[in-house]
Amino acid sequence: MLLDHPNPYPGARRPDHAWEVDSHGLSIAAYQWGEDSGRPLLLAHGGFDFAGTMDGFAPLLADEGWRVISWDHRGHGDSQHAALYNWEADQRDGMAVLDSVTKDAVPFVGHSKGGGLLLALADVRPDRVTAMANLDGLPSSRTIPDVPDRERRRLMAVELAERLDYRRTAHEGSRKPGTLEALAARRQRMNPRLSSEWLEYLVPIGAAETHDGWRWKLDPTMRFGGFGPHRPEWGLSRLVGVRVPLLGVLGLEEDEMSWGTKPEDVEPWLPAHARFETLEGVGHFVHIEQPRKVADLVLEFLS
Repeated sequence: MLLDHPNPYPGARRPDHAWEVDSHGLSIAAYQWGEDSGRPLLLAHGGFDFAGTMDGFAPLLADEGWRVISWDHRGHGDSQHAALYNWEADQRDGMAVLDSVTKDAVPFVGHSKGGGLLLALADVRPDRVTAMANLDGLPSSRTIPDVPDRERRRLMAVELAERLDYRRTAHEGSRKPGTLEALAARRQRMNPRLSSEWLEYLVPIGAAETHDGWRWKLDPTMRFGGFGPHRPEWGLSRLVGVRVPLLGVLGLEEDEMSWGTKPEDVEPWLPAHARFETLEGVGHFVHIEQPRKVADLVLEFLS
């Protein structure tokens, strides 16, 4: 059992179990909401987030009999920092966490980057997934925050050199310190639709307190832009190839962290058996802004 949270938030609940998983030499922090006797479900958080951001959503699934398994992506939360980051490594981490619980196929539920990540994992390991719910992580041919200036079809030598030069110095740095309230306010500039009370709840989970204040645990080398070539069509081709039941949930209110996906971007690529739900008045963090509504959609879909 994890320790109680020092600053409770209505409806939020910390995981019932936490453990470490060795993923090819890297330590990954894994979590579980629900009983060991429940049906396993793999849940993935978004980029620059951590599993604790699911504290208001995951318990709603666990209360209906699911054994909700999640993890902090490498470089995020309490998982170990790595030399380099890519989606293939994140896929291996997710599979290592799932293997630590079961070798069976389970439903996948992912938000934002986590939705795209599990979409890719289902593509390479279709034997391990029974159904997929993607929460505002649907791919689009539009520019997304991970590639802010342009679509990168090639990664030229000058760009590679610039990113490697950045990493040579960034790995020696650390996140900017501040009070608990300051870190919450800083995050609210990126997540303007989320309340300060919720963000202050997240700080003691996703940040560590040091002699000069709180610092987010996120690897300081991480920044928007990814590492390597990117084509949005790669995600769309995975989407159309999904062979298991698929639920797509899209918040229609744009905010700084949204992928900019529109219903018309997704609909032509959806497999015939997919279900697609759009939510008016909800932004990118659909599972935080409307946890009950989104959980009910997922539970009905999985039933």
